[in-house]
Amino acid sequence: MTGQRLEPQQIAYRRVVVKIGSNVLTAGTEQIDTVAMAAIAEQIASLIARGVQPIVVTSGAVAAGRHRVKSHHEARALALREAQSRQALAAIGQSRLMALWDQMFEQQDVPIAQALLTRRDLADRLGYLNTRNTLIELVELGVVPIVNENDVVSIEELQELTKIGDNDNLSAQVANLVDADLLLILTDIAGLYTADPNRDPSAKLIEEVARIDETIERAASGASGVRGTGGMATKVQAARIATQGGTHVVIAAGAQRDVVLRAVAGEPVGTHFLPVGDHIESRRRYLLSGLQARGTVVVDDGAAGALLRGGSSLLPAGVTACDGTFVRGDVVHVKTQAGRHLASGMANYSSAEVAQILGHHSDQIADLLGYEFGAEVIHRNNLVLV
Repeated sequence: MTGQRLEPQQIAYRRVVVKIGSNVLTAGTEQIDTVAMAAIAEQIASLIARGVQPIVVTSGAVAAGRHRVKSHHEARALALREAQSRQALAAIGQSRLMALWDQMFEQQDVPIAQALLTRRDLADRLGYLNTRNTLIELVELGVVPIVNENDVVSIEELQELTKIGDNDNLSAQVANLVDADLLLILTDIAGLYTADPNRDPSAKLIEEVARIDETIERAASGASGVRGTGGMATKVQAARIATQGGTHVVIAAGAQRDVVLRAVAGEPVGTHFLPVGDHIESRRRYLLSGLQARGTVVVDDGAAGALLRGGSSLLPAGVTACDGTFVRGDVVHVKTQAGRHLASGMANYSSAEVAQILGHHSDQIADLLGYEFGAEVIHRNNLVLV
C-alpha cells in the first residue's frame, strides 16, 4: 500500500500519538500482519519528512508471543494461568514485535526506540520527568518512539499499582505527557457508532464529539468489542483523558487507505473528539499548583528576559540562588531577584545540586557534580510562564 505524499500546508497536527490496536496489526488473524505494519510505517515516515513528530503506541506483543508459542509449545502455553500466560506471551512476543517494527521503519530509513511503561513510571515525579524528556528528545531527533505497556512486570499482585490496563489508556497518558496535538486510535471499526453496527443496521457513525456525555458513553458501551484488552468503551475513556489535556482525538479504521496521513492532514476520518481544555492550561494546573511547589530558584535579569521572551530553558548560568529543599523532578518556582514570580517548572537537579552549579556554564556541570542530567536546570518543555 502506498500512501499519498502530503504538502506542508496540509499538516494540521505536528506532534501526534498513533495508537495501533491488535486487530489492526493482526488483520483479525492470530499472527502479525507485516503488510499492515509496513503501510503504517510508510505513512509515518512520510509525516516525519514533513516535520511531524510521531509517537507510536503499539499493541501486538501478546499476539506475537501467542503465535510463536502455539507453533511449538501450544499444550504448555495453554496450561499456564491466564494472567501468567499473558505476561509470558508478552515477554516472548515483545522482542519479535519490536524486530518487525525496526524492520519496517528501517525500510523507510527511520530510526526507532523502544519504551516500555507502567503506571508507576508516569505517576512518579521522577519517572514522569524522565519519560517526558526522553520521548520529546527522541521525536525532536527524528526518532520514532515505539511505546508499549510493560506487561511482563505488571504482575497480578501489583496490578492496581503498576498496570495501566490497556494501550488505549496508555496512549492517552502518553498524549498528555508529551502535549500531543492529536491522538489517533487505529482499530478495526470505522469509529464510534450510535449502536453496534454488526447488530443494528440503522447504526450511524458519529463523526464529531464536542463533549463526552452519557449518550456517548452509552453508544461506546453498546459498540462491538475488539481483540486485545480494550473495546470501544476504553477508547472513549482514553478520548476523555486526552481531550481534557488539550489533545484532539480521532478513532478510525486502521485498514482504511492512508488513514494516518488523512487524519494528520485534518481530513474527516472516523470519529473526531474535540479537546475540552488546552495544553497550556493543563500544564499550568499541574506546574503552577501551590501544593506542588517544593522550592524556588532565583534568576538574574538576563535569564528572566530570556524566559519572558519565551522558548528558552533555564540554564545554571542564569541562576543566582535557590531556596527550599527539592529533588530532581520536583516542581519549583522561578523568581527574579526582586521577588517576582516568573514561572514554574520541574527541576532537572536537586536543590543541593543547583547550589553547586548555579552561575556556571552548562558544560561545567559534569565537572562540578561528576555527572549530569542535561544542560538545563529546568528544560523549556517542563516550564510554564505565570
